[in-house]
Amino acid sequence: MKYTVVCLLMWCCQVANGKNPVDTGAVKDVLGNRSLLPVAAFYKTYRISDTAAYELQLALDRDNRPLYYYRHIFTPVCYTGECKPVYINLYWDLLGNYIRYDLPGKEVLTKLDHKEFKRDDYEKLQDILARPNSLLADLAITDLIVPGTESLSDSVDARTGATLKTIKNEVISGAVYTCYTLWHIAHGTVTDEIARITDTYINPALLHRFLSSSNHAYQYKALEKVMDKNGRIMPGFENDIRTLINGKNIFIARYTLQQVHPGFISGVKAQSWLWDTYTKSVYPLQLTMLRKLATVPLSDAMAKQLANAGSSANEEQFHLILAALQATPHLPDAAIQLLANQLKNTDATRAAAIHALLLQQQPVNHSVKIKMHEYEQTLHPTEK
Repeated sequence: MKYTVVCLLMWCCQVANGKNPVDTGAVKDVLGNRSLLPVAAFYKTYRISDTAAYELQLALDRDNRPLYYYRHIFTPVCYTGECKPVYINLYWDLLGNYIRYDLPGKEVLTKLDHKEFKRDDYEKLQDILARPNSLLADLAITDLIVPGTESLSDSVDARTGATLKTIKNEVISGAVYTCYTLWHIAHGTVTDEIARITDTYINPALLHRFLSSSNHAYQYKALEKVMDKNGRIMPGFENDIRTLINGKNIFIARYTLQQVHPGFISGVKAQSWLWDTYTKSVYPLQLTMLRKLATVPLSDAMAKQLANAGSSANEEQFHLILAALQATPHLPDAAIQLLANQLKNTDATRAAAIHALLLQQQPVNHSVKIKMHEYEQTLHPTEK
């Protein structure tokens, strides 16, 4: 008990003096993953109330920009009527998503009979804490283990619908209480408090940082802020949106393109950029771009590019290209001629679709009319 009090007093003194235990070197980075956190200049303390009422530290850089959240946890973990102290430091990103943990000073984590964690146990604990959708979320500790023991209940798999093997992956043998307690702290009400605090720091600079981050949760959060419900973009963030669509994360690229207002890809300049992006993009994103183009009037240049691309497109691309062309009432003569040229050089199904589009356009070009007539003759040849 004295040891517990002394540790807590030392920690409180460090915080009061403006020194966070994370930066004093008095931590044990058991997993060697401290590099997951950016370097902090100082910390701001918040007091919040939850089942583990401890101070929450917000790490900031030298320009007072928020970086991540940190919390020193001391909690008793009980099993078989005996309580053992657990000292651990937990870290969250600016939206309350768990990042990592380490241990203060010379502390260790222990299992049943005070056996110390091995390297594999520490790694497994990180995996367990990193799962936001763990089975532990919907279980009470009394559902999970046999009372007075660390043994998993025989009926827990029946209650959860999961196999016992799956449930064992959610905990460490001999440290079920520890896993359960720490997971609920890492994913408890503190996450809502973190999100609330971060909202007070939201400004254009932070939103730019979020959009350029490799953290997709930050990107989605920023998109909610910089685009309205119709997808119109807040002035000053257009380049950020283009960068996301051009980025390596296809999921955020597709989502951004699907959500953005059609006006963002309207006009000659915007569509020139989009076509350049299309030629460099992976196939699923190309399909998303083609679907988006069907929602806007095509520039003459884009219509010509699409008409030309249709000749080498696969079946899915071809139909999306035609849908985009059909959505534009008056195609330029150059695009119409390119389409007419394909009537003889494609299969019957595609030729029929192209002919239908040409009829819709009612071309006046004599050469195009001749090609359409020749195609029609192959369907209904004139009797001699």
